[in-house]
Amino acid sequence: MSAALNPSTSPISLTRYLIEEQRAGRINPDLRLLIEVVARACKTISIAVGKGALGGVLGEAGTPGEASMNIQGEAQKKLDVLSNEILLEANAWGGHLAGLASEEMDTSHPIPDVYPRGNYLLLFDPLDGSSNIDVNISVGTIFSVLRCPDGVTQAADKDFLQPGSEQVCAGYTTYGPSTMLVLTIGNGTHSFTLDREVGSFVMTTRGMRIPEDTKEFAVNMSNQRHWQPPMQAYVGDLLAGKEGPRGKDFNMRWVASMVADVHRILTRGGIFSYPLDAKCAAQGGKLRLMYEANPMAFLVEQAGGAASTGRQRMLEVEPTGLHMRVPVFLGSKSEVETAVRYHHEYDAEQG
Repeated sequence: MSAALNPSTSPISLTRYLIEEQRAGRINPDLRLLIEVVARACKTISIAVGKGALGGVLGEAGTPGEASMNIQGEAQKKLDVLSNEILLEANAWGGHLAGLASEEMDTSHPIPDVYPRGNYLLLFDPLDGSSNIDVNISVGTIFSVLRCPDGVTQAADKDFLQPGSEQVCAGYTTYGPSTMLVLTIGNGTHSFTLDREVGSFVMTTRGMRIPEDTKEFAVNMSNQRHWQPPMQAYVGDLLAGKEGPRGKDFNMRWVASMVADVHRILTRGGIFSYPLDAKCAAQGGKLRLMYEANPMAFLVEQAGGAASTGRQRMLEVEPTGLHMRVPVFLGSKSEVETAVRYHHEYDAEQG
């Protein structure tokens, strides 16, 4: 006689979680399908990343001696291009999208006329941290979902320019020792781990919570000489430790792969900072609002954390372009508020 299924102890797959959220009225069938398609594409990317040099996908894209460049003016890795193609192909024909936009593409792509169109817009960074891929450090995929504005039949760039507060879903997949999907649909932030033996994502943490206080910070210290005065003062006080005004010692952690740094913060707390500095001031910041900052801010806020530009709540920023860049502070709520206070006090002193 087989044992009875105990719903309280049975592993919860991503599919089961999404069905339960649909029954609760928090998502509709199209959004459920969209998330499942993105997750399936991420499993394909995970396989390519996992093969590494054996798959012939390391190194830069383009012809020998001449690297291919993306819209950001950055050299594309072979896996950047492959990951972008995987996500485009997977999402083109399902009927749940009106258009897609990628960090790797100049403009957004409407769904081809040959396929039915849905009511959602998908933005993604197909392989965040890809500069680390050749040295076997964790990289990932970041994605964000918006509603297509009413009455739009052919989605264009302007239809994607919505503040982060309008996101209906955000998530990332990190390709590391295990492949993990971290997801929010506005009802908490949850993590799923890919069970490679059965090929499905299984919930491993329901309701991730970021500790409000922290003793860890993540920042690229090599840019310190370029920082604005409030950032100089903030990090200076962190480094002063117990003897300084903060009264405690801080540790610095920096992977230089945003998904890895944010995943650590979602797991155990901390603050991630990529402030405005003299090198990126003309661009408005280093990180992309639509593909990196907004989805990560949504995930972090849903886990009890905070996200800011240093001067404004991230999810309230009005985007002016698909590839707009912003300064980023996100993580443990009280620490983000402290970093923001340094910026506001400096601005007040400047009049």
